[in-house]
Amino acid sequence: QVQLVESGGGLVQAGDSLRLSCAASGRIFSSSAMGWFRQAPGKEREFVAAISRSGGNTHYADSVKGRFTISRDNAKNTVYLQMNSLKPEDTAVYYCAAANTILIRTTAPNYDYWGQGTQVTVSS
Repeated sequence: QVQLVESGGGLVQAGDSLRLSCAASGRIFSSSAMGWFRQAPGKEREFVAAISRSGGNTHYADSVKGRFTISRDNAKNTVYLQMNSLKPEDTAVYYCAAANTILIRTTAPNYDYWGQGTQVTVSS
């Protein structure tokens, strides 16, 4: 059974920073590309960032490029999303996902496992 558990969400003001963590159980982490998605109320789930299995390649949505950084620690089975200069439009539930591939994936159907999400709220 694979489990992904997100943490680190919360209520912050515009301009603040947060770091999300996603801890993975099972043996899939080191063989999986990892991604972060988010879903705001009334909107579809959207891609935020992804990192390859080795951590050597990353990809970001244009809306977060330059503000968010994805990283992973394969020894700890954990992927992170450092979010700086947060904006009210970043408010959403953030989901961690794992794809059983070495390549970066940017669309939700390509991911095999999902966490339950963590709420991020940015006030103006």
